[in-house]
Amino acid sequence: QVHLVESGGGLVQAGGSLRLSCAVSGLSFSSYNMGWFRQAPGKERESVARIDTGGRMTRYSDSVTGRFTISRDNAKNTVYLQMNSLKPEDTAVYYCTVGGWTAGPDLWGQGTQVTVSS
Repeated sequence: QVHLVESGGGLVQAGGSLRLSCAVSGLSFSSYNMGWFRQAPGKERESVARIDTGGRMTRYSDSVTGRFTISRDNAKNTVYLQMNSLKPEDTAVYYCTVGGWTAGPDLWGQGTQVTVSS
């Protein structure tokens, strides 16, 4: 059985930083591209960042480029999202995802809330 356990969300002031983690078990982690999506209240879910199996290729949405960094540790079966210079518009539930790149993800985590106060 596959498990995705996200952590690191919380409340932070604008300009602050958070680091999200997603620990994955039950599959061959190093064989899958990984990603982070987010969904703000009243808005559609959007892709935030993606990383390939080896961690060499990454993609970001325009709204987070230069502020967020996705990384992975295949030895720990964990993907990370370092979020710097946070803005109130970054407030959303953030989801860890398994698989996908041009196509949508195969699996989703349960989500972790990130709230940025102004």
